[in-house]
Amino acid sequence: MATRSIADLTRLTADALRRAGANAGMAEATAAALVAAEAQGLASHGLSRAPQYIGHLKRGRVNGDAIPKVRQRKPAALVVDAQEGLAFPACAVAVREAIRSAHECGTAFAVVTRSHHFGAAANHLAPVAQAGMVGLAFGNSPAGMPAWGGKRALFGTNPIAAVFPRRNDPPLVIDLSLSEVARGKLMVAAKKGEQIPLGWALDKDGNPTTDPRAGLEGMMMPAGGVKGAMLAMVVELLCCALGGAAFGFEADSFFADEGNRPRIGQAFMVIDPAALAGKDVFHERIETLVSVMLIDPDVRLPGQRREALAQKAEADGIDVPDALVQQLEELARS
Repeated sequence: MATRSIADLTRLTADALRRAGANAGMAEATAAALVAAEAQGLASHGLSRAPQYIGHLKRGRVNGDAIPKVRQRKPAALVVDAQEGLAFPACAVAVREAIRSAHECGTAFAVVTRSHHFGAAANHLAPVAQAGMVGLAFGNSPAGMPAWGGKRALFGTNPIAAVFPRRNDPPLVIDLSLSEVARGKLMVAAKKGEQIPLGWALDKDGNPTTDPRAGLEGMMMPAGGVKGAMLAMVVELLCCALGGAAFGFEADSFFADEGNRPRIGQAFMVIDPAALAGKDVFHERIETLVSVMLIDPDVRLPGQRREALAQKAEADGIDVPDALVQQLEELARS
């Protein structure tokens, strides 16, 4: 393992992305997002994604020159076109503009279309919590789960995230994939040569498997059975039908260098508590729930572990596999 500072890893990753054809804004936003996820212990959405993104840039699956554009706007709703680039700059525009609209209207809904993988969903909502607002995030992805009762991959694993600010403490951060586990965990297991538990994935013939590579070629199991499959359908419709993005079955896998431009979608909702019961009532209700939860000493608040790991990484740096650091250094030079 190599221990590197957040600043060094961000610089290295941004250099590698620029070398592959990403413009400066795209490279910097993407590098910051990947390093932030790595710092929070989210390896499946961290630096291991950088070579994947670089492969897509080099093979034309991503438009490295893309500049996000607000394509449609009403007082409390907007569509941001990612222009087939990496997702992070477009998501930042959508969240920033949704916060601005929520200040005026009380709530706002923003969709991002013609986009790409958007990493750790909840991290896009950090500015929402900093603004003292509630945020929701949704994203679809290339088909990785069947419709309930189906025999072929149709829906993405489609994460849902939420942030709820607190008055004097870090926000509550909820982030989950609608598959039994995030597909990125299979990618990490495959790279390490490890097996996965039964119940995580099916192979391409629909059989349960402990081989992560077979799972990546096959399908993920929905969390909670039919309920997870139905929620995945909700996310597909929110992200794609409202903004004109591609459904999961129309996008080629992220886990291959070759394929089409995925053109998937993301959606963000921002709610200002001041526009409803008021901020004082909101914070009182949040703290009442938190205090009751913490009566049980084994309860951990959502987002608590991420926050602790991020603070440790800020102070001590991040441990990254030597092979991954070497790969990023080679990509930054090539």
